[in-house]
Amino acid sequence: MRYSFRLIYIFFYNLFQFCGHTWILANTIARFLTFGKDALADTFYSVGFVMSLCQLLSILEIFHIADGIERARLLPRFIQVMEKNILLMMVIMLEEIQSKPVVCVQFFLWNIMDLLRYPHELLSVMERPSIAMLWSRYSLWIPVYILSVANEGVIVYQALPYLEQSASHSAYIHLPFLMMLYLSLLTVGAPVTVWQLLKERKHHLDKWYKRKKKK
Repeated sequence: MRYSFRLIYIFFYNLFQFCGHTWILANTIARFLTFGKDALADTFYSVGFVMSLCQLLSILEIFHIADGIERARLLPRFIQVMEKNILLMMVIMLEEIQSKPVVCVQFFLWNIMDLLRYPHELLSVMERPSIAMLWSRYSLWIPVYILSVANEGVIVYQALPYLEQSASHSAYIHLPFLMMLYLSLLTVGAPVTVWQLLKERKHHLDKWYKRKKKK
């Protein structure tokens, strides 16, 4: 395997994301086992910074695909990254929503999605693909994404009363616009993303089976 700056960079990027999401998931589960349901209300305060950092850095993935460092479809990744970051911005701005159990559920679903994806990306960078990881990445990921989108809708619904209250304050006057942008992405983007992901799944699994038949 030939090493280059681009290869080393994308390897460490995926490794950082994998470690970050592993820590978030382990922390969330440990707190739930220790404190029970009380831990749900405190999830954002305990892992919110690391989650925000991971999601902010995920914007780089749009440039990875555009530059050819990563081979993936640009449109679904763009929609996913923007969905997550806009929702996270809303949660950060509205302190009243941060302690809601749905935020904990959303973080859990995001972690599952990313822990299905980044190990596969790491193995692909090392040119050691695994059919188990490939199948998990492109099969299990889709239903988890659909659950995540449904839960995002619940978060928005629960945030609406607080959005109306905060709209009168000049510091939060842009929040309704932000939410309109987010809902547009969610309504139009989610079905398009699922359709693109199903095409991507078929492409990668067919490619794997063809490669196996040649051997």
